[in-house]
Amino acid sequence: MTKRKICVVITARPSYSRVKTALQAIKDHPGLELQLVIAASALLDRYGSAVNYIRKDGFEITAKVFNVLEGENLTAAAKTTGIGILELSTVFDNIKPDIVVTVADRFETMATAISASYMNIPLAHIQGGEVTGNIDEKVRHSITKLADYHFVASQSAYDRVIRLGEHADSVFNTGCPSIDLAANILKNPTLDFDPYQKYGGVGDQPDLSKGYWVVMQHPVTTEVREARRQIEETLHAMHRLNEPVLWFWPNVDAGADATSGGIRAFRESKDISQFHFFKNMEPDDFLRLLMNSKGLIGNSSVGIRECAYLAVPVINIGSRQNQRDRGSNVIDVEYTSDSIFEGLSKVKNWTKASSDVYGGGNAGQNIAKLLNDLPLKFHKTIAY
Repeated sequence: MTKRKICVVITARPSYSRVKTALQAIKDHPGLELQLVIAASALLDRYGSAVNYIRKDGFEITAKVFNVLEGENLTAAAKTTGIGILELSTVFDNIKPDIVVTVADRFETMATAISASYMNIPLAHIQGGEVTGNIDEKVRHSITKLADYHFVASQSAYDRVIRLGEHADSVFNTGCPSIDLAANILKNPTLDFDPYQKYGGVGDQPDLSKGYWVVMQHPVTTEVREARRQIEETLHAMHRLNEPVLWFWPNVDAGADATSGGIRAFRESKDISQFHFFKNMEPDDFLRLLMNSKGLIGNSSVGIRECAYLAVPVINIGSRQNQRDRGSNVIDVEYTSDSIFEGLSKVKNWTKASSDVYGGGNAGQNIAKLLNDLPLKFHKTIAY
């Protein structure tokens, strides 16, 4: 029996953890052949390359696409997407997949969607239908209109994709594959590794035995001129708290230079012996680190998704996750040190409660089964 070739394109470090269980389920399925393409910032060490983790997990990389244009500004993002279209089209022509799978909403994913669509390759989109109120939302909804199959992560996302005009027989609420990882962490939540020893990083090594906070804050592409000020407000709030902080480097987005520059300048001017900085971690280790923390501060979607399931308190800053489905674990604050500090104080009285708004831990298997069973056809008749 000829196996159906499923090409999954990973363009950034968070996207790997978003689909790791789906990759494994595709790899293990007797009717499917996994073609894994790694592109864009997922290949770059300065942003925490995902390649070593991918290989360690036993996945073979079919092709690499180096398409990131340096600059970390809006022009570079647009040109990076254009280069991605050129390079991915060549890859797809060479490996001839039966279905291409693209993930979520980062700007690089547009290249995957456009290339597959113009080459008449059925396109499946994971995590469509969500809203955030920034450029990611435009990308996500654009990919929805290019995609043939939609594997959404929540009921409201399912409803929204239908309202966008997609046929019900092409939309499936599979849950989010990242919740599969979180479900596994709940079975063994112990922090069973030394993050300093295993991942290195930069800065002092504060004692974590009495608790610590995790910070992950990215620039907002529609607020690039505010990136430096926004990160400084968070730095001041966490410095004022004077408790151990494990800080993760930002994504390669417009404004990342300003965010990184703000962190470096603060490091040079303040005593930050309670801070330690990391580029990246294996998905399981990162979730275990979150599970054992006092909470997550920043604007990452991990606070909205995995932390909801793990019942980890989250101080969500600013507009990056606006309107996204969330559990009761999230406290929304503005980009001021006082607002952030006030949110931190509220966490002390927070009652932990898990939420399954993004699924219950079987999304990977759901997605693999659909990729095997769905017909190789296009759903482009408008359903308005």
